[in-house]
Amino acid sequence: MAARSAPSCHLRLEWVYGYRGHQCRNNLYYTAAKEIVYFVAGVGVVYSPREHRQKFYRGHSDDIISLALHPERVLVATGQVGKEPYICVWDSYTVQTISVLKDVHTHGIACLAFDLDGQRLVSVGLDSKNAVCVWDWKRGKMLSMAPGHTDRIFDISWDLYQPNKLVSCGVKHIKFWSLCGNALTPKRGVFGKTGDLQTILCLACARDELTYSGALNGDIYVWKGINLIRTIQGAHTAGIFSMNACEEGFATGGRDGCIRLWDLTFKPITVIDLRETDQGYKGLSVRSVCWRGDHILVGTQDSEIFEIVVHERKKPFLIMQGHCEGELWALAIHPTKPLAVTGSDDRSVRIWSLVDHALIARCNMEEPIRCAAVNVDGIHLALGMKDGSFTVLRVRDMTEVVHIKDRKEAIHELKYSPDGTYLAVGCNDSSVDIYGVSQRYKKMGECVGSLSFITHLDWSSDSRYLQTNDGNGKRLFYRMPGGKEVTNKDETKGVHWASWTCVSGLEVNGIWPKYSDINDINSVDGNYIGQVLVTADDYGIVKLFRYPCLRKGAKFRKYIGHSAHVTNVRWSHDHQWVISIGGADHAVFQWRFIPERKLKDALHIAPQESLADSNSDESDSDLSDVPELDSEIEQETQLTYRRQVYKEDLPQLKEQYKEKQKSGTSKRRERAPGNSIRLHFVHGYRGYDCRSNLFYTQIGEIVYHVAAVGVIYNRQQNTQRFYLGHDDDILCLAIHPLKDYVATGQVGRDPSVHIWDTETIKPLSILKGYHQYGVCAVDFSADGKRLASVGIDESHTVVLWDWKKGEKLSIARGSKDKIFVVKMNPYVPDKLITAGIKHMKFWRRAGGGLVGRKGYIGTLGKNETMMCAVYGWTEEMAFSGTSTGDVCIWRDIFLVKTVKAHDGPVFSMHALEKGFVTGGKDGVVALWDDSFERCLKTYAIKRAALAPGSKGLLLEDNPSIRAISLGHGHILVGTKNGEILEVDKSGPITLLVQGHMEGEVWGLATHPYLPICATVSDDKTLRIWDLSPSHCMLAVRKLKKGGRCCCFSPDGKALAVGLCDGSFLMANADTLEDLVSFHHRKDIISDIRFSPGSGKYLAVASHDSFVDIYNVMSSKRVGICKGATSYITHIDWDIRGKLLQVNTGAKEQLFFEAPRGKRQTIPRMEGKFGKFKRYVAHSTQVTNVRWTCDDSMLVTLGGADMSLMVWTNEMEGSREKRPCDSEESDTGSEEDGGYDSDVTRENEISYTIRALSTNIRPMFGIKPHLQQKEPSIDERQGIVRGSRPPVSRAPPQPEKLQTNNVGKKKRPIEDLMLELVFGYRGRDCRNNVHYLNDGDDIIYHTASIGILHNVATGTQSFYQEHNDDILCLTVNQHPKFINIVATGQVGDSADMSPTAPSVHIWDAVNKQTLAILRCYHSKGVCSVSFSATGKLLLSVGLDPEHTVTIWRWQEGAKIASKAGHNQRIFVAEFRPDSDSQFVSVGVKHVKFWTLAGRALLSKKGLLSTLEDARMQTMLAVAFGANNLTFTGTISGDVCVWKDHILCRVVARAHNGPVFAMYTTLRDGLIVTGGKERPSKEGGAVKLWDQELRRCRAFRLETGQVTDCVRSVCRGRGKILVGTRNAEIIEVGEKNAACNILVNGHVDGPIWGLATHPSRDFFLSAAEDGTVRLWDIADKKMLNKVNLGHAARTVCYSPEGDMVAIGMKNGEFIILLVSSLKIWGKKRDRRCAIHDIRFSPDCRFLAVGSSENSVDFYDLSLGPTLNRTSYCKDIPSFVIQMDFSADSRYLQVSTGCYKRHVYEVPSGRHLTDQAAIDRITWATWTSILGSEVMGIWSRHAEKADVNCACVSHSGISLVTGDDFGMVKLFDFPCPEKFAKHKRFLGHSPHVTNIRFTSGDRHVISAGGDDCRLVTFSAQEQTVFAS
Repeated sequence: MAARSAPSCHLRLEWVYGYRGHQCRNNLYYTAAKEIVYFVAGVGVVYSPREHRQKFYRGHSDDIISLALHPERVLVATGQVGKEPYICVWDSYTVQTISVLKDVHTHGIACLAFDLDGQRLVSVGLDSKNAVCVWDWKRGKMLSMAPGHTDRIFDISWDLYQPNKLVSCGVKHIKFWSLCGNALTPKRGVFGKTGDLQTILCLACARDELTYSGALNGDIYVWKGINLIRTIQGAHTAGIFSMNACEEGFATGGRDGCIRLWDLTFKPITVIDLRETDQGYKGLSVRSVCWRGDHILVGTQDSEIFEIVVHERKKPFLIMQGHCEGELWALAIHPTKPLAVTGSDDRSVRIWSLVDHALIARCNMEEPIRCAAVNVDGIHLALGMKDGSFTVLRVRDMTEVVHIKDRKEAIHELKYSPDGTYLAVGCNDSSVDIYGVSQRYKKMGECVGSLSFITHLDWSSDSRYLQTNDGNGKRLFYRMPGGKEVTNKDETKGVHWASWTCVSGLEVNGIWPKYSDINDINSVDGNYIGQVLVTADDYGIVKLFRYPCLRKGAKFRKYIGHSAHVTNVRWSHDHQWVISIGGADHAVFQWRFIPERKLKDALHIAPQESLADSNSDESDSDLSDVPELDSEIEQETQLTYRRQVYKEDLPQLKEQYKEKQKSGTSKRRERAPGNSIRLHFVHGYRGYDCRSNLFYTQIGEIVYHVAAVGVIYNRQQNTQRFYLGHDDDILCLAIHPLKDYVATGQVGRDPSVHIWDTETIKPLSILKGYHQYGVCAVDFSADGKRLASVGIDESHTVVLWDWKKGEKLSIARGSKDKIFVVKMNPYVPDKLITAGIKHMKFWRRAGGGLVGRKGYIGTLGKNETMMCAVYGWTEEMAFSGTSTGDVCIWRDIFLVKTVKAHDGPVFSMHALEKGFVTGGKDGVVALWDDSFERCLKTYAIKRAALAPGSKGLLLEDNPSIRAISLGHGHILVGTKNGEILEVDKSGPITLLVQGHMEGEVWGLATHPYLPICATVSDDKTLRIWDLSPSHCMLAVRKLKKGGRCCCFSPDGKALAVGLCDGSFLMANADTLEDLVSFHHRKDIISDIRFSPGSGKYLAVASHDSFVDIYNVMSSKRVGICKGATSYITHIDWDIRGKLLQVNTGAKEQLFFEAPRGKRQTIPRMEGKFGKFKRYVAHSTQVTNVRWTCDDSMLVTLGGADMSLMVWTNEMEGSREKRPCDSEESDTGSEEDGGYDSDVTRENEISYTIRALSTNIRPMFGIKPHLQQKEPSIDERQGIVRGSRPPVSRAPPQPEKLQTNNVGKKKRPIEDLMLELVFGYRGRDCRNNVHYLNDGDDIIYHTASIGILHNVATGTQSFYQEHNDDILCLTVNQHPKFINIVATGQVGDSADMSPTAPSVHIWDAVNKQTLAILRCYHSKGVCSVSFSATGKLLLSVGLDPEHTVTIWRWQEGAKIASKAGHNQRIFVAEFRPDSDSQFVSVGVKHVKFWTLAGRALLSKKGLLSTLEDARMQTMLAVAFGANNLTFTGTISGDVCVWKDHILCRVVARAHNGPVFAMYTTLRDGLIVTGGKERPSKEGGAVKLWDQELRRCRAFRLETGQVTDCVRSVCRGRGKILVGTRNAEIIEVGEKNAACNILVNGHVDGPIWGLATHPSRDFFLSAAEDGTVRLWDIADKKMLNKVNLGHAARTVCYSPEGDMVAIGMKNGEFIILLVSSLKIWGKKRDRRCAIHDIRFSPDCRFLAVGSSENSVDFYDLSLGPTLNRTSYCKDIPSFVIQMDFSADSRYLQVSTGCYKRHVYEVPSGRHLTDQAAIDRITWATWTSILGSEVMGIWSRHAEKADVNCACVSHSGISLVTGDDFGMVKLFDFPCPEKFAKHKRFLGHSPHVTNIRFTSGDRHVISAGGDDCRLVTFSAQEQTVFAS
């Protein structure tokens, strides 16, 4: 039965023939040691040409497809394919893993590149988005990630000359990336006219922003910045696959087989055509090239590696060759020499020397080769082909002997007979042919028994029999040479087979797994001498079994390296080597066989580490020889800790519940109760399934855990303190080396580990995000800085943390089976061990991964289950306790010896200075010397050993010991029964804590007048507990069955107990002896109650739906209550003892009369959803609660957590002001403090990103660029173009546009520069105006621009890097970060792409971007705040969860993130003195947050301390000293909070909502801003003292009816105010004088825009009912007129003396400019006026409206304004109108994308195209017409161009569109999609645009952002020749 264990011999990989050239590139390099690194299959190879030796890196689990070399050329990064592919960084010298990067990519890793100093690595995935990811590879940490491209990316490189820049290229694209913060932002390369858009295959970066790239057509494209500047054509004749940069220049290699060398400026140096060299061949294709000095390495598509020395370029040296494309199946071994023969689908047959590791012969055949065989004399080589033929060659010179084709299907197997006379040929058409060798291969016979294709053949030693296997797994025998099938079993029984390569047969049964019938083993080969068998399967694994192996599921050793299926495997002729070949990887692996005897000396072949659990693992299939599991361990391994509902799910469930509740209105209890409870004592300790979870702290207190509570027990005072941060069962506990901090891990969907301080009981850090279901083991490192944790997910993930930062350092899959313990090496912080079920693993950290090696047991023992482990006195020594009572002693990873320590499992072990202490299931504590040589002392835990004064009772002798700890002269012991004992060194034992054992606890009763209670549990005990200060168990009694309920009699003398089998008993309450018992029911007794008063009756409720009533005195049943439809859950008596109230499982409430049990009906009281306080301490269901007799305490029972908790009741008045541990109930008050239109609008606004904006006008019809072009008149009349006389006699075509600078040289406008912005975003943003530079400048934002505005001069400078609207802005207050601003913007989904929401951190003075943080908030970022040190940034999202995120912004690292609230959060701000505490306020919400490590903890504001306080919508926040917080509410009150408790309310601080608050850091004064009507005493801005007691009000002299302040900031003696009306005002603190700095329209869109004919003034008209006059030179608003109605359009007369204004209600007004008096007004239309125009001769006024009409008014008739005529048949509403220069025509563009021309004043429609073409226009603002066809973009499906304006010079055109872009074109632009420049700055929708006089400026007006932007126009400079 030797097959039970794996063979004790071993294989070692010695050589790999091949190189992966197909589908990969740039994967071949020189290392610093002049070795060559490349990969093949799943192995990284380092080849030393000097020594002709290979080293292998085998940390991958699948095909490697990418490789990058570190700039120092020692480290290598490789990436693999697979479902969860990872990247390994390894050392090419030691071939050890340095770092593993995983959990980001899927499918595979296509490219890798290191940056210049080698600190960062970039990788590209093969997923659908081709994700690009940047890593800090040493820490294994992802820095940034972004979607790469929609199509494949082939190459990526860091720009080595510019920091933080990368370039990637691929299918039809090249992208230039910049990394800022955590944001990778791409810009697509512009091919332009310089070169064709095509696939780019490789690239290299050079100085001066130059990038060289190789294209698919063989050209080299040269880029400067993002633009293609030139191409080097014909560099290669076909695609350039590889480009390598070195000190001397660049080398390129292409599909044409040429290598070209270029100098540093890419001038050609030389060409090497490999096809022409002596090793070359036609079709050679270069995939990789590396140039170092005078050596060039070349890798080809056909798996060859050449080394070329430059001065002998004709003689390349062939370093490596292998088979190329196609599968490799054929393998044969030479019978006498160390040679192997392979043949593949690439049609080549190759002979390899196993000694020299070289190819010695190669011959190309006509057909793909599928199998091979060499005759016994080694002369003939037979090859079976895919087409059904076979060929025989002479081995000596590869000449053909015969070629025979008898079959049509592939020959899969052939073999010569051992005597050399026959050749058997097996074919896929299920036959075997026998040929005679000496008869020139004449066919001698045929075997036709199989029904499926032949897979394997073997001859008998005497050549008389042949056995075959076929595809059905059948094994058949034939007589030779005739081929008759042998069916008689006896005949074949004694046959000895010459070789064994069959996969089915008795001798090889064991190679198949136990219960599978799959066909995945491709090849086997038996080694009779060594009694081993080697197999090859479809999973890339080579296995070694004992031979013969008869029983299924035999043990084996396994070896990985091949990536896909291994097609064939053979022993060499002398059994020194095993050769295996891979199908798809076409690699040939040569393994050296190391027999057992060599193993003894060769401990150096310790299993090589690898990340896949592979290398020579023992399989663990057959468990029959393993001792059965200990019952306790078995119980424990079956615990899954899975929950139906995790605590994390509660918020969602509550939400769903609230939705349901909203429908049901019911009377509510207005408030939560006044008194509260506090946890006082917990009886219980979790020992039944946890180990080593009990410790002494620094000051000698004891820390342990039970349920969801961490307990610190003071044994002198017998008191407990509690850590209540967990919300579910704690499963493990570890103590910091300094014994002051504790780590605890809990159950949960995303379970967390809390590290907390035992002194203050505050959490220091919370770690989560990497485990599932729960954390079962934790351990601190010796320096206390790191923590290891193990999860209980399927693969028992092991995570290493930097716990203070809360960062995951490394992660790895632990084991399939349960891990019980993790221990960190006290000497080397990077090493650790894990131990568990049949598992002992030694780990070391490698970057983001951990590399594990299984403990090597050798012959010393069996693979045991380990229950505990510790490190010894050196870093090599480790000790583990097994489930059989042994202690294993390990050195490095080798088991050195075992020592018997206990009977039954060793559960706990602890290392001391001079020895060890162990504890086991046998209840014995043993002390050992430092080498486990002798046991120094044992202590048995027995009742007899209890110290005389010990309180409590020991339940049984020798309880199973689960935890041991030493300190303070004692041994601390925790038992399975939930007891904690202290053993004195001299022997006596003190019992400290005890609780119930395993099983649920339901029964609880409190004594009628003593402070004691009774409990009964499924652990079959009844216990009495003392609740007074002694806190101990007074009595215990074992029961026959578990119990579910109990009750004291009213006199306290008797105790009734209901049991689980339907019986109940009454016991004496003092002695617990039986008085009487009954058994009337079959199901559980669920409740039992004595009647009040004398206790005459006893009511007993059971799960079979009855309540029995017994007379206590006579002990008879006197009544039965029937009528319940479900099991009974609770019963209560009324005071008189006459009535029973019963609750059932069906949520019924029933009433019965005692003693007979007659049913009564009593009406129910209504009332639902009471207010409550909640307390978390139990982890699972709380099964019972009882008040003590005097209501001073509450006793609660946890079901599955077996804990009895005692709470003290704190009355309302008496309570000291302690922060209580409760949370308020969540059903918040309906009213939130009132309604305010501004708040509602801000809450409900939905932000869209620019790219998704749709048209602002309701246009319909076909867009101009999609309309069919109408034929011109000539074409209509049939004149063929070109038949006209060449010299036209017609007058020359007139100018399109009248121009006003005749005589000047016309120069087109080159560029627009942003110069001024009028407006500020105040309507829906807050706290977004700040002082900078000591009040000289102010900073604010509007649309997507950050504006720095100088107070004195009014000049502005702009930050324009945002690509969408900014929503929030904050300034860093720390002196180290002066002038640093953060702004957050709108975005789309949170997918890390450039449209995702982001926060930009930038320098306000030089406008440099310091970091961009792409957020995980979808929709947008609505609030940002810097921490006290300025290093952290807080951001809040607009996503449905309103996520709160903390960033370390300089690194772009996200530290923590958590859902904030289910409704809108308006503001979140850090406390000005803190980096860890902040406050968020929003709709009915105020939360106080703490950052602990990477976790965010929050507390809701507590209102209950003040009468009538209610949660309102909070809008603003400010801070005071001593943890005071002030929040402004919607009702105008300001709430004052101390910690998280409301301590007073400043009523009516403002009359309306308090929108803004500002804390001055230097003097602590607070500014508030609200919405108020100005009055004598009140004002919208108030300045308060530090405590918010006194204030001074300031009035804003804006002339508005109500002032609404949205932002306040205080500088030196000045207060800066931003208002809802888009004004920014500076108020002096001393004189209260107001100075308006910035003005703007209040509400948009701004539709009307007009520029003065001669001066730099312009007018704007908007929906807010004002027309405003602006001066560009003085940078300010000169005047405004309130019209009382929304204005839509405005126009100057040609002289500039009159202004016409069109209104939304159809009225229009003409004002005189000088006096602003109304000259005339008229209302002939009911709908909005869209455009209004004076004719150039000032005679007519044209008015266009949305009623599809244009009316003409004759102005010469005076101000009566009678309509003279109107235009007919306009198809849709009017958009723009333009007069001709002679005032005779009007062009009208309409809402259906049609442009019409009408005569003035008749209004006749002009249709003659030729006449229209001859008109010269005075102005051009139309967006339609063939002259402006080019302004319509391709992307205008949903959005439109809204406005256009041609310059006065007539040659430039600007447009504004719905995407918020301003574009500059040349005029005219009749070609579609004309070239242009684009300028960002507006939010979506630019509504109007105009040139000022003299074309000096362009003014654009915004829709969404209601603001005006002024660009200065830069003309082209023309040099005089």
